[in-house]
Order: sequence, then structure tokens, then C-alpha cells
Amino acid sequence: MSAVNVTNIAVLSNPSSFLSPFKFEITYDCVDALKEDLEWKLIYVGSAEDDTYDQLLESVFVGPVNVGGFRFVLQADPPDPARIRAEDIVGVTVLLLTCSYVGQEFVRIGYYVNNDYSDENLRQQPPQTVNIDKLQRNILTDKPRVTKFPINFHPENSETGDQAASPPPDDIMAEADGNEERLPSTKKGC
Repeated sequence: MSAVNVTNIAVLSNPSSFLSPFKFEITYDCVDALKEDLEWKLIYVGSAEDDTYDQLLESVFVGPVNVGGFRFVLQADPPDPARIRAEDIVGVTVLLLTCSYVGQEFVRIGYYVNNDYSDENLRQQPPQTVNIDKLQRNILTDKPRVTKFPINFHPENSETGDQAASPPPDDIMAEADGNEERLPSTKKGC
């Protein structure tokens, strides 16, 4: 059983322009007090074929982690378009929200993101050079992919003090041994 359970994520200001900040209202319950803070990360996948284009948009530590329910807003700058190949800017990509405890990732929530022109004429006849100012970002909030990983939330209580290693994050959309689920009440924000 996990000591921390994400109960809801509301994506705020969605859809929005490509250059707008990301805003997520995250709600979670802690069933067991933890000694260290939780680390939340937001990662933009810049290319399905090459993870060197991935961008860490934000990494924040949240704590203290006492028993109870908690809510906070995670805000992150948009990805740097100069670090994304031109052919990968427009179209569908993935946004990953992860949470770790003492370096152990225990939940990963993946969202598909569609970047396209809001103007119908630009969608029908896109410019040769991507016009970032005219792009709209739409995070597909209705079907987030939630993957949970078992970790040791109390390594100080184990005999050896070893921590369970998190699986590498390179298989972001693959099945994870049946540990996937939907958030019970994910909703769109304003």
C-alpha cells in the first residue's frame, strides 16, 4: 500500500497558447507521515524517438508530509521551442507528471498533448516555419495514464536501509505490470 495517493489533478487554463505556463492543481492524501519531502516533476516529451529532446519544466519539493489531505498548484514555464525539432512542435506529444520520495518514483501520470494552430486556415495550410505565437496547446485530460511503482516509504525501518529502485522512465507509455489506473475524478480546470 502506498503512503501517498493522488486523488485528483485539475489541469487549469486548458486549452491555452503554446507559450502559456502549465498549471496543475494536485490533490493527494497521505496515510502515513513521512520524514522527507515529496518531489514533483513536470516533463515535456519533445520527441517520441529521442529522449534528449525531453525538457524538465519544473521540479519542486513539497512538505512536510503529514497524515491528511493536501492540495497545491504546480506551475511551470512552457517548453523551450528552440530545444524541440521543428517537425515535432506541431502535433501530439506527451506531458509527464511524476512524484518521488527520497529518489524513488512512485507515481507517473502521463497526458497526451495536442499542439496545433487555433486558426482553421493555418491548420489547412500550415506555414513552412512554425509560428509558435499562433499555436494552441490542448492537454487531453479525460484519459490520463497513471502508473504506480512500489517503493519503500520507510527505508529507515528496513534492516539494510536499501531503497527499492524505480524503473527507468524511458518506457513512458508501455504497460507497467497492471499497475495502471485512472484517477477517480480528474477534471478540466478553468
